[in-house]
Amino acid sequence: MKFKSVQGFSHGQSDKIGVLMINLGTPDAPTSRALRPYLKEFLSDPRVVEIPRILWMLILHLIILPFRAPKSAKAYASVWTDQGSPLMSISLKQRDELRERLRQTYGDDVIVELAMRYNKPSVKDTIEALQTQGVRKLVVLPMYPQYAASTVASTFDAVSAELQQRRWIPDLRFISHYHRNEHYLNALVNSVREHWDANGQRHLLMSFHGVPKRSLELGDPYHCECLATGRLLAERLGLTREQYTVTFQSRFGKAEWLKPYTDATLKAMPDNGVTGVDVICPGFAADCLETLEEICEENKAYFLEAGGEEFHYIPALNDRDDHITALANVVTEEIGLWKVDSSEITQRETLARQCGSN
Repeated sequence: MKFKSVQGFSHGQSDKIGVLMINLGTPDAPTSRALRPYLKEFLSDPRVVEIPRILWMLILHLIILPFRAPKSAKAYASVWTDQGSPLMSISLKQRDELRERLRQTYGDDVIVELAMRYNKPSVKDTIEALQTQGVRKLVVLPMYPQYAASTVASTFDAVSAELQQRRWIPDLRFISHYHRNEHYLNALVNSVREHWDANGQRHLLMSFHGVPKRSLELGDPYHCECLATGRLLAERLGLTREQYTVTFQSRFGKAEWLKPYTDATLKAMPDNGVTGVDVICPGFAADCLETLEEICEENKAYFLEAGGEEFHYIPALNDRDDHITALANVVTEEIGLWKVDSSEITQRETLARQCGSN
């Protein structure tokens, strides 16, 4: 096996720390043609769909891709902007702002790049770009506050698979979750309070992306971490148990998923006396199809058709300043574990120059 070497490598090159932000991904365009390869890559991931591969490949190619791609294309078209995919445009802003925030602390010693787990920019190409820039220590930041095997573990799989092909493996710190981080929770609190100050307060529904119930039964901590985030957010907002609800959205297929379901809960709320609701999605670092189309359009319609009167969506944290502060805090805690004194740096640089001259 031939391992990949770092392009343009020099033994005298000073070491850099890289921060690799990774979100889920997005198609290149809101068309059926663009959706098919994206959905194929996404739904072929064994972390995402845990059923026998031969059976699933038949279902995927004969049923899912031919019929789901056109439907998904229409949904993407409803949220597409002049800047393209909302997830991509917001993620790029997050990258740029985190890059600037860390530069204020570390100067040019820290390099921040963005990759997507599926589609572009790929994990492979982004790791190559980081190593070419001299990155020898790498912090991987999956943009999922709560750990799930289908998201965070899949991200680790992609990073690991690429590093297994490389000659020089960087020192690695992998952030598996930050659902209890105080800065993250403060950003959520601020976003809710700002919304209430401008629009008044209603019942708060916290909708997280769902996963199959079987994941919980097999030991995945996702359900527990979502409930923890919901409880901690409610406590900081001073809410009683009757003033908020935690639900799960985006279920797929016939298997039972984590409950209560967001759509079923919203349909039942008016009959239970809740005619006004504020919806927030704390598990999404950036607004995307699941928040802008599924929540703001589809689930809003369910609620209003059932007799609801007021439906308000509180945007994801996106590129809010307090969200960037939270991300910088999460990353800085990891970078701090690599701190070395100046004499050690000098010794390493001297050895590097000697190595390069031999």
